[in-house]
Amino acid sequence: MSAEPAVAMALAPELLTRLNGILAQVPDPEIPVLSVLDLGVIRHLAGRPQGGIEVGIAPTYSGCPATPAIKADVVRALTKAGFDAVAVDVLSPPWTTDWITAEGRRKLEAFGIAPPAEAGAGKRRLWQADPSVACPRCGSKQTAKQSEFGSTPCKAHYTCESCLEPFDYFKCI
Repeated sequence: MSAEPAVAMALAPELLTRLNGILAQVPDPEIPVLSVLDLGVIRHLAGRPQGGIEVGIAPTYSGCPATPAIKADVVRALTKAGFDAVAVDVLSPPWTTDWITAEGRRKLEAFGIAPPAEAGAGKRRLWQADPSVACPRCGSKQTAKQSEFGSTPCKAHYTCESCLEPFDYFKCI
């Protein structure tokens, strides 16, 4: 089996629009109100020299259990739409919560998950105080972190001290 050269070809704008429309319907397996486009994990779409579409996908973090499912769902959706597609990992630069779209942040909040409160800050974030997190239900910033880990490793668990409701917070990465 010969290795295919790592040469990507630009796609026509109309084709990119169609591909983005398909990918906008592929939900994140852990937070299904978000599409893979909302989450910002799709890093590139390109033509392959042998034909077909290459989709670059950035894992949200090393070892994320959703990454294989995301890749399979993306390939399945594009194949169903008539494209020969392959998903490849994009590890550099690493994914950051800064790549979640404004629409994705709106969807998170509407679903009851507080979106990242600030820009991803890298390693320095480890030595800083927790960000001020607004409750996605009532908007109060009188909230308290209950656990560093929520329903998935990328979320922390908070409680609102105003409305007393618990909620997940999508951590800044």
